Amino acid sequence: MNASSLPPQYFQRQDASSDFHFYSFPRKVVHIDAGAIAALSAHYAAHLPPGGTYLDLMSAWRSHLPDGLAPARVVGLGMNAEEMADNPQLDAYLVHSLNDNPTLPYADDTFDAVLCAVSVQYLTQPVAVFAAVNRVLRPGGIFVVSFSNRCFPTKAIAAWLAMHDRQHVALVVRYFELAGGWHNLNTYFITPGTHDPLFIIQGLKA
Repeated sequence: MNASSLPPQYFQRQDASSDFHFYSFPRKVVHIDAGAIAALSAHYAAHLPPGGTYLDLMSAWRSHLPDGLAPARVVGLGMNAEEMADNPQLDAYLVHSLNDNPTLPYADDTFDAVLCAVSVQYLTQPVAVFAAVNRVLRPGGIFVVSFSNRCFPTKAIAAWLAMHDRQHVALVVRYFELAGGWHNLNTYFITPGTHDPLFIIQGLKA
């Protein structure tokens, strides 16, 4: 993990076909259980700036934001319009494939926080995406990346399938480091009782 770049074979997938095909129909299910969802919401409550403008990256039909934050605006960027239209916490949304185009269609310094929940394992150009997130965040803005031990194996990258949980954390930390422009990187290992484990890595825009 000390290399200056990551080998391309890390990002191969069993199903290399277009993500638009895989996500062409809605999957209105949650990908972590109730205890892990509650833990993620509590983490957001403790770390996101109240009343801010948020981008929910790789968004779906639920964002798990706690009510008390009262964000000014939440924008979703994901792969299925029907799912995002059913998300009561989104004020606007856009269908966009980060694996086809890792740039973000937003102006510099737009958001106070960016969230990526249980989806980072599917990114085939993660360093470019993390750099793009840095660009659209305001100085001091926070990027919170969370995941558990579940995935769609045919769409997860090869490195993810070959690694265990702590290696997943190290890999995501490496994404932040290679993208540049981040500081105050912190990792959290949350195991809410018998529920799904939750791993969180977050950083602030320098």
